[in-house]
Formats: sequence, structure tokens, C-alpha cells
Amino acid sequence: MNTIDNSILTLILLTPLAGAALTALAPERGKLPNWIALLTSVLTFGLTLHLPAHFVLGQSGFQFAINQPWIENPAIFYHVGVDGLSLWLVVLTGLLAPVGVLASWNAIRERRKIFFALFLIQQTAMFGVFISLDLMLYYGFWELSLVPMAILIAMYGRKDGPRAALKFFLFTFIPSAPLLVAILWLYALTGSFDLVTLQILIAHGSFPAGPLYWASFAFLLAFAVKVPVFPLHGWLADTFSEAPVALAMVVAGKLGLYSMLRFHVGLFPAQARALAPYMVAFAVIGILYGACMALVQRDFWRLLAFAALSHLSLIVLGIYGLTFTGSAGAIYQILNHGVVDGALFVLLGVLYDRYATSEIGAYGGLAGKLPRTATLFVITSLAMMGLPLLNNFVGEFLILSSTFSGVSRGWTVAASMGVILGAAYMLMLVQRIFYGPQSEMATAKPAIDLRVSGLAVLWPLAVLMLVMGVAPSLWLPAIEQGVRSVQGKDAVVLPVFVGPQSALFASPEGEGQR
Repeated sequence: MNTIDNSILTLILLTPLAGAALTALAPERGKLPNWIALLTSVLTFGLTLHLPAHFVLGQSGFQFAINQPWIENPAIFYHVGVDGLSLWLVVLTGLLAPVGVLASWNAIRERRKIFFALFLIQQTAMFGVFISLDLMLYYGFWELSLVPMAILIAMYGRKDGPRAALKFFLFTFIPSAPLLVAILWLYALTGSFDLVTLQILIAHGSFPAGPLYWASFAFLLAFAVKVPVFPLHGWLADTFSEAPVALAMVVAGKLGLYSMLRFHVGLFPAQARALAPYMVAFAVIGILYGACMALVQRDFWRLLAFAALSHLSLIVLGIYGLTFTGSAGAIYQILNHGVVDGALFVLLGVLYDRYATSEIGAYGGLAGKLPRTATLFVITSLAMMGLPLLNNFVGEFLILSSTFSGVSRGWTVAASMGVILGAAYMLMLVQRIFYGPQSEMATAKPAIDLRVSGLAVLWPLAVLMLVMGVAPSLWLPAIEQGVRSVQGKDAVVLPVFVGPQSALFASPEGEGQR
């Protein structure tokens, strides 16, 4: 077992990479690339389940860690490991991979080898971001995650893939240049890219304050664009409209949000505290702006893009409220967002494949013709709205309650309005697609409801939404342990807001007493 523990992260990294190589070398006969990608992604998901099965609660530091020299000069190490922050995100990435393959099973009809090979490389890049503890290794995976995504959007876009891919690449690549400069500056002063070493040196005041602030801002800018945070969301709607379903599941949120907590708040706590008021303001504006824009969309891909902006902004609020409960709720909400959005993308992808349009007005009255699709769509929509007993409710409650008690009541009221608007646009989407009189298109085209393969993907996700809603304690203990490692055992985050609703942010212990 020790041997497996010492190599499990390497296996998780290399398995999709090996699958990509095998897919690229195999002959393109029928759906052979699909099967190779599916078997690879299922095997990888099985490997990720080893992590929670053998994760030790209460053990400080990173687990399953490997720290081996890789390049002598500059001193880059193959340093990987997981803690409570990254544990479940690795599992989520593994879970969504077979979902993405199955969602692309019939949607991708040409150049399957290229699609599935690049999709598996994308999985390796995402795993690398979540487990890297050497900043240069992290940066390599961070940049690698952009390349297959941009290529696949350009090649498989629905209407104008090359333009959307170029916008996505420029938006996300250009801010990475200051990130690289900041990483190299830290290395020039310390001779180390090691995350833990740099955390200790920064905490002890080993860097000049002014340049350190700009270095932290460079980190934050790269992450904020990747999330995206309002007003840096210009690439999101076009990317959602053009990206294949399997790619749209992973394009927004997870990498940037995790990086904010791990590499910005965790690495630059004082600078994060100084920037927190602005980030909270942008987050609340993003919640309301995204919800209002979603309400007026006529295309369901664009509606989902602005809904994602609103929900991701809520997670940013949880992170930069700098409370213990808010940070734990933010990580839990990343998991929720991945599960719910994954199911929604699959369902909307099914509708798009059946009817070849994403115009909401073209639909209507489909519930009678597609009862299984309608049932799962309603369940997923209720989860997205934050209905109690379903998963989003837990994350939203943790974030909003911590914001109310530890940040600002005014910001909480504003953010809650975004949640209410979220229910409005999701109910509107359900009503226009599935209920009311049948549209001309629905009457003219044959009804093809979800088949066994679709149900095999979507029902487990629906059950997971329920389990995460009623039993969050299966996930939260590890997450809370990871949040403590970022905030510090005795960290007390000082107030950063000025105004009548200001309040002290609490330490983990203080918040628990409250």
C-alpha cells in the first residue's frame, strides 16, 4: 500500500497521457478512439478514488507527496501532493472525464482521434494544476491546460470556433506572462520554486513589500481571468457557445478558483487581505450582472455562460470574504458547480444534437415527448437554484452565512438577490423548453428521449446532487482541514471593510463558537 501511495499521483498524471498517446496511434476505425478514451478516463477516475479512500484526516501537510529533483538549474522539482483543498477537486476532474467522453460519443463524428487525444491531455494538465507544489511545475501545467482547449474549440466549434478559440487563448494566455515574471522574481530572491518554502519566507517578511504586492497582483490577475471574475469575462459567452460539451464542462472555474485560494490567499495572505474589499465588490457585481444577463438571453449556451459567471462570482465571494466557513463553502461549491454544470451541459448537448439549435424560443412543450430528459433537467435545475436537500444549497448557505456574519450584511443582501434571480432564469428556461404549447420544431421532428447511455451518466449525477445536499459531512472534514492549512492554525483575519456593516473576520475557532 505504501508503494501505491507513493506513486498514485504519478499514475493519475500519466494514465490519461498514455491514453492520449494510444488514441493518437490507434487506427481510426469506427469508434475505437471513443472506447480507448472511455476506458482511460474510467481507469483514471478509479485511480483518483484511491485518494479519499486512504486520505488521513487530522494529518497535517500534504499527503501522497513526491518531491524529487527534476532540473538542476534552475532548481525545478517534481513536487506533487494533495491536501483537503485539492483532494476532492482531483476526484471531480476524474469523474467528469468519462462524463465528457460519453457526452461526445455521438456528437463528435469527424477526427475522433484528435479530439479524444487532446481531451485526455487536457485531463493531465488539470490534474497537474491541482497537485503541483513546485511553482514552475504548476506553471507548466497551467499553460498546458490552455493549448488543447483552444485547439479543440477552434476545430470543433459550432459556428465560429476559430474566433472564439482565439479570444479564449488571448484572454487567458496574456495574463500568464506577468504570472511567469512574478514566479521568476520569487525564485531570483530565494533560489526556490517550492510552495511551502516560499510560504514560510513570505510569512517571515523576507521580501520587499512593494514588489511583493505587485507579484501577488500578477498571480491574482492570471487567476481572475481564468475564473473569470467580472469584468474579465469577455471570453466566456463565446467559449460556451462554441466549445464541445466535454470541454465546456471544464473551461470555467475550477482551475482559477483553486489557484486563488492556494496560490494567492495561501501564498500572499497580507496582500490578499489588502485586495479583499475590491474582490468582494467585483464578486457581488458579477453575481448580479451574470444573473441579470442570463435572464435576457435567447440562446441557452449564452444563458448558461452568464449563469456560470454569477455562480463562480459567488465562490469568489466565499474565497475573498477570508472567513473559515466561507472558504470551506467555496471549495464545496466548486464541487457542486462541477457536478450540476456537467449535468446541464450534457442535457443541453442532447437537445442541441436532436434539434440543431440553441435558440430557446424554438423549443416548447417537450416534456410530453421527452419525459426522461425533462425529469432530469428539472432535478438539475432545482439543484442549480439551491433547493434545500440538493447540493448547491449547502455551498450557497455556507458562503452567504459567513459573508453575513463576518464581512458585510449589505453585500450579503445584494448577493442573495443574485441567488433569487438565478431561480428566475432557471425556471424560465425549464418552462420555455419543456412546458407550454408544443413549438413547430417540436411537432415536426421525431421525439428521441434519453437512451440507456445518457441515463447511465445523468442519474448517478442526479443522485450525487442529492447525497451532497443531505450528507455534506462526507466531503467537508477534508476540505476544512485544507482550509486550515491555508489560513494557518492560529490565523485571525483582520477586518478589511470600512462602513456601517463592517465586522471582524473570525478565525476558525472563533467562527465555530459563533
